[in-house]
Amino acid sequence: MARRRQIYEGKAKILYEGPEPGTLIQYFKDDATAFNAQKKGTISGKGVLNNRISEHIFTLLGTIGVPTHFIRRLNMREQLIRQVEIIPIEVVVRNVAAGTLSKRLGIEEGTQLPRTIVEYYYKDDALGDPLISEEHIACFGWASQEEMHDITDMAIRVNDFMCGLFAGIGIRLVDFKLEFGRIWDNDYARVILADEISPDGCRLWDMESGEKLDKDRFRRDLGGEVEAYQEVARRLGLLPEDGENAVLDLESHRKRRGR
Repeated sequence: MARRRQIYEGKAKILYEGPEPGTLIQYFKDDATAFNAQKKGTISGKGVLNNRISEHIFTLLGTIGVPTHFIRRLNMREQLIRQVEIIPIEVVVRNVAAGTLSKRLGIEEGTQLPRTIVEYYYKDDALGDPLISEEHIACFGWASQEEMHDITDMAIRVNDFMCGLFAGIGIRLVDFKLEFGRIWDNDYARVILADEISPDGCRLWDMESGEKLDKDRFRRDLGGEVEAYQEVARRLGLLPEDGENAVLDLESHRKRRGR
């Protein structure tokens, strides 16, 4: 089957035209980037794992009434999604001080925050995705006040659900990034959750050891990225207990079997 027309390529995913109007095919790559793409590398099998993890979480969010762009997973690396108009805002939800928050405010990493913080960043790689306020969003018309209410409400709801989901498998949800998009019905638009939710965009720490199970292992040259992503998938019930025997890449799997 011929590859469909490419619509967009980002740091971790490629979007292709979908089989029906209003749909896209989202392909998960193994490429890894950090520090606004200043550091680049590859994590073998990451795309397969992120596809499965994101599918699982988006499906669960759908069952509690959070509208998302996810339709269904097509294969190991691709899923069918609704085409949306991406709102140029990255929403970061923080439960524990880490990363840029710790550096910006001098708070020791790992400090439990007194309350959950929702931050907004303007999606622009050339500018380094700067931190913005709701005043900026309103001033420049990136989203309406009603849309921001919906976005913030959904972000808090997603956080509540995911904190419980990960706590149930011994993982502390430190922080995570969300993106949202508009679906249009004539002149009316509604906001839905888009992009992905995976260890690429979440900080996930083992509750007992504090071990990082996310892309910070790549950012900080800790190693063991594949094993960390596998561990998250295994605890979510997406891999067999013997994660080392999981099929992460079909091509290499076939080569190992001599096909």
